[in-house]
Amino acid sequence: MAIELNHTVVYARDRRASAEFLAEVLGLEVGAPFGPFLPVETGNGVTLDYYESPDASFTPQHYAFLVPDEEFDTMIGRLEQMGVTYYADPSHTEPGQINRLFGGRGAYFDDADGHNMEIITRPYSRG
Repeated sequence: MAIELNHTVVYARDRRASAEFLAEVLGLEVGAPFGPFLPVETGNGVTLDYYESPDASFTPQHYAFLVPDEEFDTMIGRLEQMGVTYYADPSHTEPGQINRLFGGRGAYFDDADGHNMEIITRPYSRG
């Protein structure tokens, strides 16, 4: 059996709002609560398990999602409709722009908890 990432915990001030935000942007569904977690499952079976930490004593993280090229523009449109600024770079210095790294397209945006989310249409080259 190959080793795979199964799930990861995403800390949030409001797990429902944060899970629904990401699900809306990506066109996914929020799953049923599982104990203290609220999952958003990706197409490869990995879940982001939102865990509520109202005291905000967590460090924002980076989450990157490989998305189909034909859905990228729809996701950018959702961000625009939601009033969320997206950027071409992880440092957020190029607002309203996308990047074209490795022959694909990509963009970064923050969620309400300051997590730096990324959508890309091509995996980054590791060579």
